[in-house]
Amino acid sequence: MVTIQVCIGSACHLKGSYNVINKLQSLVEEKGLKDQIIIKAAFCLGECTKAVSVKVNEGSVRGLTENDAEAFLDEILNKGASN
Repeated sequence: MVTIQVCIGSACHLKGSYNVINKLQSLVEEKGLKDQIIIKAAFCLGECTKAVSVKVNEGSVRGLTENDAEAFLDEILNKGASN
């Protein structure tokens, strides 16, 4: 199971964190990945300058936009297939 945390703190909220969450949730449903990926809201991942900050499992924090969400999700799936 992959857990994706999306920051909803002040900076990330202003940069569209709820749009990112909604897009990721939509993609997970469209691709039939509900049993493989969980999307969670998180308060401050400590990387406000990367807003919208996201973290996969215990990995590093990176920035994400709504427009990059599908490529991001594909990247996660590809990494999982190669492990």
